[in-house]
Amino acid sequence: MAHAKAVDAPSSHGPVKTGTGGNPWLVLLAVSLGVIMVMLDGTVVGIANPSIQADLKASLSDLQWVTSGYLLALAVFLITAGKLGDLFGHKRVFLIGVAGFAISSVGIGLSAELADIIPGLSPVGALIALRVLQGLFGALLQPAALALLRGAFPGEKLNQAMGAWGAIIGLSSAAGPIVGGLLVENASWETVFFINAPVGLAALVLGTILIKDNRAQTMARIDWLGVLLLSGAMFSLVWTIIKAPEWGWGDSTTLTFAGLFAVLIGAFIFWQSRASQPLVPLSLFKNASISIGTVLMMMVAFAMFGAMFFLGFFFQGVHGLSPLEAGLRMLPMSAGMIVASPLAGMAIGRLGPKITMAAGLLITAFSMFLMSQLSIDASFIESGIPFLLLAFGMSPVFVGATEIIVGNAPVNLTGVAGGVQQSAMQVGGALGTAILGAVMAGEISDKLPGYLGAAAQAIPPAQLTGLEKAAAFGTVPPGVPQEIGAAVHSAFMDGMHVAFLVSTGIAVLTAVLTLFVKAGRKTEGAPVHMG
Repeated sequence: MAHAKAVDAPSSHGPVKTGTGGNPWLVLLAVSLGVIMVMLDGTVVGIANPSIQADLKASLSDLQWVTSGYLLALAVFLITAGKLGDLFGHKRVFLIGVAGFAISSVGIGLSAELADIIPGLSPVGALIALRVLQGLFGALLQPAALALLRGAFPGEKLNQAMGAWGAIIGLSSAAGPIVGGLLVENASWETVFFINAPVGLAALVLGTILIKDNRAQTMARIDWLGVLLLSGAMFSLVWTIIKAPEWGWGDSTTLTFAGLFAVLIGAFIFWQSRASQPLVPLSLFKNASISIGTVLMMMVAFAMFGAMFFLGFFFQGVHGLSPLEAGLRMLPMSAGMIVASPLAGMAIGRLGPKITMAAGLLITAFSMFLMSQLSIDASFIESGIPFLLLAFGMSPVFVGATEIIVGNAPVNLTGVAGGVQQSAMQVGGALGTAILGAVMAGEISDKLPGYLGAAAQAIPPAQLTGLEKAAAFGTVPPGVPQEIGAAVHSAFMDGMHVAFLVSTGIAVLTAVLTLFVKAGRKTEGAPVHMG
């Protein structure tokens, strides 16, 4: 068993090949098309779920697996995928990810036909299996895209590139609910996935022509034991987060999986300190900015995605809006990112990450506070103002945190750094959804009997539990009297308000962390821990 060792990071004249040989902005265009597929898919699946349920006769558990299966595959494989790019070339891994993501998307749209061909396979089973496969290819695609940008842009231009990157993501996020709503309402849910085929084809063609590869030739093999330990740890963690609300946070099964995560992550860290060519060189985290940036990304995702999860239920359950109308309600946030992200990149370049990100997080906290004050009949303007503020608050954070993590990493470890960044976001979002969901459920359980008043005494305990579960989604069971429905909606609003207040506090706390980060390196050549 070899001990860890340190070597010099290859310079631009050494064995690491970087750069594109052309216009780096064209590289940005090529890699953005691939990531647009992932962003579109992430925003349209929620809109397509009701149609999938009706068409495939899927249960609630099935629909949860449509999302959870993708999330598990993505979270488990991201860091390993980043290392594959570092070893075998980010262009190659990126193009494989794009092709696989597009093909699996088409397969999802043909789930019913595949089930007819394969004996014993149900349409919803085929859909879930292909969503897992889609997550694996998405994991290949995302860290490679960030690493290609790091290799294409000189250090002084990286902030601008990340700003443009954020604008493109904002545009695709804004288009997702609208395009998805139009396709579902006027065509079919299958077309939501078929749309990835032409986007993926364009990304493949442009990527093949415009991108030149960059990889670290100083590393020759994959740390398979590290892959196994990290994959098991990530699976145990994400699975615990996903299932804990159902099992209970103090349940023995939850504690078993949490304990398994602790054992596996401990074994992984020990092995990484001893392996000759580790999956994740631990010295990467000796850079305080990378370590803090990773925690920062996790906390931001916790606050944003955890709180935003409830807005779809608010608009569609409480307001009774259609999927397209709900998507339009959230348009100010997504569209605002198109403007805010490039401005954030320029601001970070001029002022540095500390001031810009701290200001963004304080704006985010104010936006979350405004959302905690939304009324049950909030108008488009009342919800649009905090959404727009959120765009200008979150953009500096996402641009800055990505630049801090990927920009501070040595060039030959940018794939791993991109995987770390994406994993932090996925885990933080999953934690936020689960924990804020538990907070919200507790508030609903506490407040619903009060809103029901004397009627609560006449409701059997089992039915009251059913009302509490329905209130967590902002929905009212069929045949429920109007006054009980109003109580359910009021309890939901109280729960949502508390969730946004918690997110407000998280945003303020995260602003303090930004005071300890530094901008990404502009030059290479520092010693890099290789094992």
